[in-house]
Amino acid sequence: MTFTEDMASKIVKEEEMMDTSNGDVVPDDPKKDSEESEKEKKQKQALEKDAVTLEDFKEHVKQIEKAVSTKEKNYLTRVLRALTSTRRKLNHRVLRKFIVAFFPAVSPTKDLLLEYLDEPMEPDTSPVFKLRSAKTVNGPATPEIEVYIHLLVLIHLLDTKRNTDAVKCSDQMMLKLDTVNRRTLDQLSAKAYYFHGRAYELTGQEVSIRSFLHAKLRTATLRHNDEGQATILNLLLRNYLLHNLYDQADKLVAKSSFPESASNNEWARFLYYMGRIKAIQLEYSESNKNLLQAVRKAPQHSAVGFKQAVHKLAITVQLLIGELPDRALFRQKPYRKALFPYLQLTQAVRTGNLSLFNQTLETFSSKFQSEGTYTLIIRLHHNVIKTGVRMISLSYSRISLVDVAKKLELDSPEDAEFIVAKAIRDGVIEASIDHEKGYVKSKEKVDVYSTREPTAAFHQRITFCLDIHNQSIKAMRFPPKSYNKDLESAEERKEREQQDLELAKEMAEDDEDFP
Repeated sequence: MTFTEDMASKIVKEEEMMDTSNGDVVPDDPKKDSEESEKEKKQKQALEKDAVTLEDFKEHVKQIEKAVSTKEKNYLTRVLRALTSTRRKLNHRVLRKFIVAFFPAVSPTKDLLLEYLDEPMEPDTSPVFKLRSAKTVNGPATPEIEVYIHLLVLIHLLDTKRNTDAVKCSDQMMLKLDTVNRRTLDQLSAKAYYFHGRAYELTGQEVSIRSFLHAKLRTATLRHNDEGQATILNLLLRNYLLHNLYDQADKLVAKSSFPESASNNEWARFLYYMGRIKAIQLEYSESNKNLLQAVRKAPQHSAVGFKQAVHKLAITVQLLIGELPDRALFRQKPYRKALFPYLQLTQAVRTGNLSLFNQTLETFSSKFQSEGTYTLIIRLHHNVIKTGVRMISLSYSRISLVDVAKKLELDSPEDAEFIVAKAIRDGVIEASIDHEKGYVKSKEKVDVYSTREPTAAFHQRITFCLDIHNQSIKAMRFPPKSYNKDLESAEERKEREQQDLELAKEMAEDDEDFP
């Protein structure tokens, strides 16, 4: 570098220093400004969303207090129905504000719940959330609201995969429920038992709470807590079925009664578990009936995973009883991908194609085992062969046993003869076997309408329609008991009738006095 270039660079640096010393500001990076503004915008939106959620909690507290004061379950039912949407809005900030606003300054329950929530990283600039007035803030808290807040914390721990803390939190909630015996807590306790069982199941400790659930089932039955009784019974059935204890599950159902007034969701779960038990016990018709009712009881626009599980089992059971599921079911968007292996099974059973059945079973064996239908699908092997024999009987009036073995992909004609003989004995086909000449001869078809089969089919359909009618009437909702306030009592009616009679007499006397 030359002397003149060196001097020029020094002069430029001095001018820059003078500019900065005179107060001239160097322009900031616009990209950095936009990122900071977006961050501030997101923070503002989060604060607004939290404010809306806290207002919803405030409304839920009012509904719970109204349910306690009026002894009406409808108010509490509204709060529990909103639990699904509330669950998506939960976070540490909202729960912390809710707990601080509800509990007094010195409260062991408050300190206990705040242990499960993270400390805020930044200072809270939002306005203070007030849930109780200055007069009632230090008063005793309503047990129903305490359990509700405890339940929200437990759900948030499960959603954030903190399962160990969730087990600890649920144990503390169970201790709280044991100290209180109030009918207004029935619905909340049912939800609490459900998430208690869920927390233990996610940590692999579901076996350890069986005795606890049995004790709670006995208590709920004695106290006529129908919702809690239904929830705990379903939890026990799920616990047994997870470990393939079908005999114990069947004995539990036989020795207990499911409450008729339980919610549709609990009925759907119970019917699904009953369908699984009956299917394993070879009672396919009863299993199919329970599974169809479970689909109808399930929510229509949600619970897709539950309905997929029910349909998978229902399709397998329908194939076992010789029926084919509706093809439109496999085309519905929520079920198209999940039910694809079962569509392959249906096609194999419908056509009697043993090679397609074996190929499907080999391809999706791990999926069938994880879904708990593998044992039932293994039983379909005989149904595929029976369908193949029926198709052959309809297509040929006489066919050799060698050709039957080839079409069914069997090892020898002797195996084909044994299978055909069993099909004839079971009434699958009407044919006779000529052992010496080695062929099967089909008999002429009998007119079905000359038998009693149509009568039996109509009787089955009529019974099914009557059952649906009875279930629909039981599921109808009626207005709360408060509607009786608008109706007059028997004494008031007598008094009104007496006044009407006196008025009629006075009018009659006036008519007589009139010239």
